[in-house]
Amino acid sequence: MERCKLAYHANCWGELGGSAVGVTSITQLSYRTFGDMRRAFADIAAAGYEGVELFDGNLLDFSTADMRALLSDNGLSLVAAYAGGNFIFDDILPEELARVTRAAERAAELGAPHLVVGGGATRFDGTREADFHKLAAALDRVGEIASAHGLRGHYHPHLSTIVEGPEEVAKIFGLTGIDFCPDTAHLAAAGGDPAQLIRDHASRISYVHLKGLQREPFAFTPLDRGDVPTDGIIAALREIGFAGWICAELDAWTDPLEGARASMTYLKSADLKTD
Repeated sequence: MERCKLAYHANCWGELGGSAVGVTSITQLSYRTFGDMRRAFADIAAAGYEGVELFDGNLLDFSTADMRALLSDNGLSLVAAYAGGNFIFDDILPEELARVTRAAERAAELGAPHLVVGGGATRFDGTREADFHKLAAALDRVGEIASAHGLRGHYHPHLSTIVEGPEEVAKIFGLTGIDFCPDTAHLAAAGGDPAQLIRDHASRISYVHLKGLQREPFAFTPLDRGDVPTDGIIAALREIGFAGWICAELDAWTDPLEGARASMTYLKSADLKTD
């Protein structure tokens, strides 16, 4: 790889969830980590990462000035904001896109290059063919929002949505023009081969989430622990000439700093060429 920079997601420093008010007000619903972002940033910097990704809720908890100072104090760059939505229900789509727009605006103010969204709701009575088309149209709107703010928009297939495994991944990226942010653990957990999916969609990949996966009992792990060897994934990224930010991620870990350091140890051993 010609040029890579390493970031870490701040979602490991507390319980993952959303804003409770979003149950009755879609426009106020956001992802968040119920944890101390100041501690998260300090730990991420101490582990040797250059950048950080944040959920939209945590990003918008801070004023632009306060977040800029927090980034500067820790020598970190904001790499991406992560938002999400159902994206298949016509009545609430404007509310969801308004939330994505708020996240994009703040990310752009702070110089982030990427906007990532997950979603595509699963209905109680099953997925309909039209849902993929509705999701694709919404993702194109997200891509337009990102572009209007100088960001690159990405879709992140995720467990519990209508896009999990390789067939759904191929289907949705045949319908939308947004970029693909592969999360290697989610793809593997859904029965996919992350390395092959990276090769198959090389032209759509400009930002990557890396994390490990333990299948039984199910858990995410630091890189190269568990059941999905990371070496083949790194080899695929080299093959496609990937150059850009790689974000290591670990949704939950007893000692978040230890988890971040463990993944960094692997990334250094992988001999990534970084600036």
